[in-house]
Amino acid sequence: MIQQTDFFFEGGRSGVLLIHGLTGTPMEMRLLGKGLNRAGFTVHGMQLAGHCGNAEDLLATGWHDWYASVEKAADEMLDKIDHLFVGGLSMGALLALKLAAERPDRVAGVGVYGATFRYDGWSIPRLARLSFMLPLLKKLGIGRNRSFMEQPPYGIRDERLRAQVSTAMLSGDSAAAGLPGNPWYSLAEMYELAADVRRKLPQVAAPCLVAHASEDDVASLKNAELVMREVSAPTELLLLEDSYHMITIDKERRALIDRSAAFFDNIAAARPQQRIAA
Repeated sequence: MIQQTDFFFEGGRSGVLLIHGLTGTPMEMRLLGKGLNRAGFTVHGMQLAGHCGNAEDLLATGWHDWYASVEKAADEMLDKIDHLFVGGLSMGALLALKLAAERPDRVAGVGVYGATFRYDGWSIPRLARLSFMLPLLKKLGIGRNRSFMEQPPYGIRDERLRAQVSTAMLSGDSAAAGLPGNPWYSLAEMYELAADVRRKLPQVAAPCLVAHASEDDVASLKNAELVMREVSAPTELLLLEDSYHMITIDKERRALIDRSAAFFDNIAAARPQQRIAA
């Protein structure tokens, strides 16, 4: 059964829509959301379709459903704010980039946090690195009930926090910490999304803050470099030296909050009178 875990923090007329990752939960964006709200932003940490339930709930949806839920959340937010910023973690970063590419008149800036086009980080087992072949297996009907189980360090360098998150995840509390494994078919959907977003990166005209852990265990720096190379927008790179993949909750989350708030503030200040068309 899917639990509703999204959050909304009311603030000023600049708003940030935050998008969690595949098999994740809005909880992984909550600390970032609180920090941005303290900096004056209205913040909505949305919940992707099919998430915060069990594996069957997730498998009942695909990337088109996930993106549709992003569009819906963005439309609802535009009724409350003048400037819309969007930030996503991991697969959420891809969904944020897709929204910016397809709705350039609505998205003022993008927080690209640990973008994951491929699972190629140092902790990914060799077999799992072949997961880009999963769309083919899905078309052949192979492996619907199979999953790649999450492996330590679970994207978290902070050992105390890692223990808390892994305990919650392995206990089955998907609303708090996400699923303990990535279903093959859901990963196949993610790779189809990644292919779609990669084609559309040149259409991204909104400035992008590209934040990535230098030792990302899940997605290598090549993912961040791809974004910076392909988007047409101005980009800034924030390399985090003491974090792993889950940069929104790991050791340097305050640096991420401060840099994101400053980045979004600078964009809003340059266009104070412009209301984004709904």
